[in-house]
Amino acid sequence: MPELSDNMLIFSDLDGSLLDHDTYDWQPAAPWLRRLKQHAIPVIITTSKTVCETTLIRRELGLEHCPFIAENGASIALPEHWHTHADYPCKLFSTGYVEICALLERLRLEHHFNFIGFATLTDSDVATLTGLPLADAKRARLRQASEPLLWHDDDAALQHFIHQLDRHGLALTQGGRFYHMMGKNISKGRAARWLGLQYQHVTETIPITLSLGDGPNDVALLQSTDYAVVIKSQSQQHITLDDSYTGKAYFTHDTGPTGWSEGLDHFISINNKREVCDE
Repeated sequence: MPELSDNMLIFSDLDGSLLDHDTYDWQPAAPWLRRLKQHAIPVIITTSKTVCETTLIRRELGLEHCPFIAENGASIALPEHWHTHADYPCKLFSTGYVEICALLERLRLEHHFNFIGFATLTDSDVATLTGLPLADAKRARLRQASEPLLWHDDDAALQHFIHQLDRHGLALTQGGRFYHMMGKNISKGRAARWLGLQYQHVTETIPITLSLGDGPNDVALLQSTDYAVVIKSQSQQHITLDDSYTGKAYFTHDTGPTGWSEGLDHFISINNKREVCDE
């Protein structure tokens, strides 16, 4: 099992994982966040949220020194001290947002698909759908390379839609509340591996990696790291991992940030666990 003294990277989903699915509270994870920061272990937010949304959340969580992965792996924001990196301030892996929305509208008209995307909604609509304050809903619509969708058609139409996206080099992944459309082969896992390589070049060591997530769109992330924490989903979505993760994955009993902390407890030694509980 990894130790806090090890060269580690932690990748974490937000909604339903580090943040409570309904209230967005993160306080149950606060003791672990403090300890990880003390040991200079990066916690890399890995989310479907936009760069604009995540920048504020990263500040609130005290993770300004860490890069983060946005829009399900389509975008990576690099912190200020990475200013000499060739991709600073943002690495994009996907087709641009304007092109994505134009194709969506074309497919809707040609095939009569029934869905709603953020581009066709108002800030108020998104606030109602997500429970976000209006200002946060506005930030959720400031997208770079992916589009959240509410699917209102049947499963047969969905499969046809996925086929059409594939023909145009795009793909669909299922999140906690929405489907997310982006470039093919884009995933949280691919972005995590890219960041792992950047840290490897800087430190000249191979970091131990651990990821935490609760939704189907987290599977690629969970299977890209050395250890994986599958946080119990409040929406009862079931996640399975490859057999190769037997003994390397932990399925929590609790949801949200309480489950997040439970997962880290599992992968840290007894002495370190006692230190965290005593804080």
